[in-house]
Amino acid sequence: MSSDSHPLRRSTDRAPDSGTRTVSLVLTVRPGEGDPRPALDLLLDQVPSSVGDVVLVGGPPGERRARKGLTVRGLGSWDSSRGDIPHAGLLAATGDLVVLMNADGSMSPHEIPHYLHYLESGYDFVKGSRFIAGGDFADYPLSRRLGHRALLRVAHRMYGQHLTDLWYGFCAFRRSFVDLLDLREDGVELGAELVTHALHYGLRVAEVPSRERPRLHEPVHLRTIRDGTRILGTLLDERPHNALSRLAHRRRPRAARPSSG
Repeated sequence: MSSDSHPLRRSTDRAPDSGTRTVSLVLTVRPGEGDPRPALDLLLDQVPSSVGDVVLVGGPPGERRARKGLTVRGLGSWDSSRGDIPHAGLLAATGDLVVLMNADGSMSPHEIPHYLHYLESGYDFVKGSRFIAGGDFADYPLSRRLGHRALLRVAHRMYGQHLTDLWYGFCAFRRSFVDLLDLREDGVELGAELVTHALHYGLRVAEVPSRERPRLHEPVHLRTIRDGTRILGTLLDERPHNALSRLAHRRRPRAARPSSG
């Protein structure tokens, strides 16, 4: 079946042209111990030819080595106290399709074409899952898995979606949905925030298998209770019965300034 006739495609959707659509990759380098440059250089070497623009959030200063035809733009250091730099990275992306990845070596650029395939087949938001056939995870303690299962049940009851991985940060979506995803500087883990907002607005969400690999740098700071509490709060805040009031607030025109004449 061609992407033009895919059953998930709305009649108002513009059929994608694989020869002209552009892709931006947003790479996030979280502050931590160790030198991120070896992992980052290796990752940039693996970026597929379908990606023409890389937005680098955080990481060491200086020019980055990249293949011909790949533009790498740095946005400066990571401000973890506000969370605005990761959001700015997505807003700075220029491609028709946007892919979000961590630059710590745990996510493979070789999987990007799989995500793009689902976007071109009619889905609005594609997220990776470590817990479906073909996926895998490097380090996931039992306490975190139990908390994750509880949050998945909450998400299912509120949104009717049978997701398997709620806060994995490897995802892709159409840039036209950036404003709709309503990114905020609220400190919530970015992957969970994007998924929750996608569910809130009824986007067509697909999960694809992803194999999480051991990180090549950065210590792993797992804060199960803190992270779970944040994500639960986001699920409750974004529950569907708030949609109409929130949309009305976002679309309310600004009051006109009085003329001075």
